[in-house]
Amino acid sequence: MYVTDAAALSAPATEPANVAAQLRDRVEIIDALYRFGLGQDLKDAELFASAFAADAELDFSPAAAKWGGKAPLMVGRDTIVATILGLFDGRVDTTHQVTNPRVAVDGDTARLTALVEAQHLLIADRGTFALLKNPYAVDLVRDGDRWVVRRMRIDNAWHTGDPAAIFTA
Repeated sequence: MYVTDAAALSAPATEPANVAAQLRDRVEIIDALYRFGLGQDLKDAELFASAFAADAELDFSPAAAKWGGKAPLMVGRDTIVATILGLFDGRVDTTHQVTNPRVAVDGDTARLTALVEAQHLLIADRGTFALLKNPYAVDLVRDGDRWVVRRMRIDNAWHTGDPAAIFTA
């Protein structure tokens, strides 16, 4: 599930063209997760949607279970965008920070592991918040020159604040 390879690249340093291709893939793969976070933070549906394949799945239930919540499996890019941005629209501001990305590429598919710290603040009451530190396990597919999320599973390492107030409309 998580990327635990002992090296970032498989191409030897003596093959600069292969190294460059692997580095490009890694940057584009990680960028899919950046688009996911920044799209939410800016409330930019187009940027947020660009992170996902049309048939993507997003599973937030492992994270929600850590604070007693329930989250449905979201299937399809349009459903994911409408559900997440709709839940927060006019109600919640977010900031996402992505760290510790690990990538494994296999042809036109890839896996990404990362930690994402996500701050959620109620717009009407800045004292009500949820700060989540979440390990992500992401499966991606190549989409032309970029990569998009096919499956995303979000777990939770810890949280503070009141996630129930944030994630229930």
